[in-house]
Amino acid sequence: MAVSPPVLARLHAVRKSYGKVLALDGVDLELRGGQVLALLGANGAGKSTAVGLLLGLLAPDEGEVSVMGQSPHALQVRQQCGVMLQSAGIPERLKVSELLQLSRSYYPRPRSAADCVALAGLEGLLDRRYGKLSGGQQRRVQFAIAICGRPRLLFLDEPPTGVDIEARQKLWQAIRELVAEGSAVLLTTHYLEEAQALSDRGAVMDRGRLVAEGSVAEIRARVSQRRIRCITGVDAHSVAHWPQVREASRDGEYLHIVADAAEPVVRRLLEADPQLHELEVQRAGLADAFLELTRNPQQEAA
Repeated sequence: MAVSPPVLARLHAVRKSYGKVLALDGVDLELRGGQVLALLGANGAGKSTAVGLLLGLLAPDEGEVSVMGQSPHALQVRQQCGVMLQSAGIPERLKVSELLQLSRSYYPRPRSAADCVALAGLEGLLDRRYGKLSGGQQRRVQFAIAICGRPRLLFLDEPPTGVDIEARQKLWQAIRELVAEGSAVLLTTHYLEEAQALSDRGAVMDRGRLVAEGSVAEIRARVSQRRIRCITGVDAHSVAHWPQVREASRDGEYLHIVADAAEPVVRRLLEADPQLHELEVQRAGLADAFLELTRNPQQEAA
């Protein structure tokens, strides 16, 4: 029988308000070792508040917050956590090598400087001052600082921001290595397809509530939509009014359709155009599921 990975951090029935604004409304969330949890949601959904509670930067109004079975304020807990937030506040006059040396000194068993450089892709940057680096290079330094203490729990808030494709792929590889070592990673991101490729589990937040949680496949299964793509002369405007069709658009010779069910739409397409070819049908991706789960019917009606 498979053993479930240990829970390294937990929110239980947590509520948090800012004045009259309810940021979190009874949220339950778990982070397990050896897994990447993607926390998804639009701006204002409550993601940053959840992260702030787990880091001990905020206190809940109700409910419980625990990290490795302790308060997030405990020194032993802090020494086992790595953090990469969107705003860093790093001294700009220090060199990259000095920043790494300083950050590593805070931990009892830090990762070697060479490993930090290799994992974050900092080759050739050690003698550069932090303030003279590009935005993408600064994000790589922030990632190196976040992992230098060999964290069991790693918080990454929008890590790809400003990072080029090659550096982003290297960052993803480093995250996979950390997870293979047993670390838990909480990833907040707007790069939904990358979250789909990287994450073991996902949690979708909307207006302070957790509206879906589970594996990426389970979240996708909450949405039955199908994407249909084909080459046909059938008019997109007409297709958009067919039963089961949510939207239809044309991209050159290709017709793109989003439908609640594929079979009746494909059948009608073939009846309308026997010469139809290059037909593709795909399940909804994580982006589709996210949009559907956070859709506000009242706003749509207005």
